[in-house]
Amino acid sequence: MTFDSKDLNAFRIAQQRWEQTTLQQAQARIPERQQNFTTQSGVAIDGLYTPLNISELDLLQDLGLPGEYPFTRGIHASGYRGKLWTMRMFAGFGTAEETNARYKYLLAEGNMGLSVAFDLPTLMGYDTDAPEALGEFGKCGVAVSSLQDMELLFDGIPLGDVTTSMTINGPAAIIWAFYIAAAEKQDVPMEKLQGTLQNDILKEFIAQKEFIFPPEPSMRLVTDTIEFGSQRMPLWNTISISGYHIREAGSTAVEELAFTLADGLEYVRWAIKRGMDIDFFAPRLSFFFNVHNDFFEEIAKLRAARRIWAREMRETFGAKNPRSWLMRFHTQTAGVSLTAQQPEVNVVRVAIQALAAVLGGTQSLHTNSRDEALALPSEEAVTLAMRTQQVIAEETGVTLTVDPLGGSYYVEALTSQTEAAVYDYFRRIDAVGGVIPALETGYMQQEIAEASYRQQLEVDTKQRIIVGVNKYASDEKPGIPILEMDPEGYNRQVARLKNLRQTRNHAKVEAALNGLRTAASGSENVMPYLIEAAKAYATLGEITDVMREVFGVYHEPIAI
Repeated sequence: MTFDSKDLNAFRIAQQRWEQTTLQQAQARIPERQQNFTTQSGVAIDGLYTPLNISELDLLQDLGLPGEYPFTRGIHASGYRGKLWTMRMFAGFGTAEETNARYKYLLAEGNMGLSVAFDLPTLMGYDTDAPEALGEFGKCGVAVSSLQDMELLFDGIPLGDVTTSMTINGPAAIIWAFYIAAAEKQDVPMEKLQGTLQNDILKEFIAQKEFIFPPEPSMRLVTDTIEFGSQRMPLWNTISISGYHIREAGSTAVEELAFTLADGLEYVRWAIKRGMDIDFFAPRLSFFFNVHNDFFEEIAKLRAARRIWAREMRETFGAKNPRSWLMRFHTQTAGVSLTAQQPEVNVVRVAIQALAAVLGGTQSLHTNSRDEALALPSEEAVTLAMRTQQVIAEETGVTLTVDPLGGSYYVEALTSQTEAAVYDYFRRIDAVGGVIPALETGYMQQEIAEASYRQQLEVDTKQRIIVGVNKYASDEKPGIPILEMDPEGYNRQVARLKNLRQTRNHAKVEAALNGLRTAASGSENVMPYLIEAAKAYATLGEITDVMREVFGVYHEPIAI
């Protein structure tokens, strides 16, 4: 920071004196605990932070003011004094009818937006009754096999009045087409729809592994959605570049940020290569981050994320529109941090993680429920998770001023250290040829695997304490209510699919699928053809099979 050199020198002398006298005397009486004083990413933490730690920080170029470049202190000038973050609870299980009831409950309890979790068959592009889907119906989200399911999912929920986030990647364009067609059934034009499509296929190859097609055609589909959304749906975020799943796979905070931003920059390159002007599409790009237990590291990560993205957009890609420089992001508390042991303690973890997200300046937040290490969340648990956000917003006072931790010696130093570490990863990714070569050769996957192994080793050796697991453990069994799905839901879903296939206009379905096949085989944007297939009630599996036929299926190389 731009301190006077005489003042800094005087402080340096005073700090040296303090270390040799006051600190040493204190340590002689009470020795420091025997533990590694590092962040979860392994960054060494000093015992004290002072102006000397941030003496090189440029107040205007590095810190700035809220709502102004480089947005370290937030993208909104008034912070949460003007508008709170969106409280958006992630939900989906079983049939569309069951999930629809949960959405209506959440909206009544203060949810500000809907966030759809899809089941594994849907995520992989299979219909519920496909042989590959056997045993997976509705377990990690809602089953959506056709436009009919999407209509039921949002029955009685006006799509022109809510924002909807959908966590879907491999078949993202198809599910988006279902949503657009469902809105049309409600007489809501696509131009008025608001929401976010996760649509981040690169992180699937890196971490979550729910890919379908090879990288090149997968990137073509993402670029098609960015182009279509920019032209036709000005209120929709066509991609949410996700670090969440990278972190859940075991990465450090630094790796999460580095790999997520590298993916984001790769999507920008593909869109520019398509011929789009960066200021035409960049304002609708969004991000999704994990917020873990290391309170200050997570805050620093979010602040560094905004600064890096702003600099890359303006200085590397030459974006002129200030909205193109903004990083807008959703956060979710860390699912991987939840424990089946003493699940009530998860309430504490989630509250601390949520507070970090808010102090980091999130625009949208999901708080996990205490029972998610055991089952899908019950209504009681999800209500408590929502109340956690509401207490932070209404009772803690953290929303009264903008970026309350801005200027903290520790937070600013950690933000700069995180930024430097991210750029080091950028250089390493470039050295192996860029993002796609890096994931095809397994570079990023190996980095995550090694980080995950180190973290587990720390837990096993008690270098990293998990309350209720490797310290303060108890033999008491969890006594919390567990959500149970309707056991007849699968049969209803299969019967509905069978009836749909018998009663729809088969000629329209065949024509729509043939049109899609031709477009996918060429270079046209496939979104209009996907919407036509959705409106003809072609199923998810039928549409995906056409694209599997044209694009092929990706099999990840075995790491040796």
